[in-house]
Amino acid sequence: MRPKGSAEELERRRRRAVQLMRQGESPTLIARILGVSRQSLYRWRDMARADPKGLAAKPPPGRKRRLSDAQLAQLEKLLLKGAQSHGWANNLWTAPRVTEVIRRHFGIKLHPEHVRNILKRRLGWTSQKPERRARERNDEEIERWRREEFPRIKKNHSKGGASGFPG
Repeated sequence: MRPKGSAEELERRRRRAVQLMRQGESPTLIARILGVSRQSLYRWRDMARADPKGLAAKPPPGRKRRLSDAQLAQLEKLLLKGAQSHGWANNLWTAPRVTEVIRRHFGIKLHPEHVRNILKRRLGWTSQKPERRARERNDEEIERWRREEFPRIKKNHSKGGASGFPG
């Protein structure tokens, strides 16, 4: 399994290990400090002897990302403008809507589930469920009820009334 870290970080670790071995440090100590096996140290030393570029960074395995880091930064700027600026009726971003923005601006077709992963893993955006409120909601009346009615009901209830209501 590939260790964590960028290709450049892993290369720097390999080169440092070989340098320490050449300086006479104990392979056991180097392995413990770097969190690798002694066999890896000897393999890296042999690779460095055979070819100085043998320890060079290699790109991570797998398919190349379809959205580059620059495109991702541009996408985030587009999304921060809001969904309404892209023609939708409300400012709610959904994976299908973001998929459409990517298709329009970059010409890349992606599956909405893949877009959801991009938003979460690469941009750090999380899914949010919009708060639903009734159209008839009257915030002033709710506040008045909390301030005036609720204390009266609570006070009467604590006096021992069975229903909590006077009468």
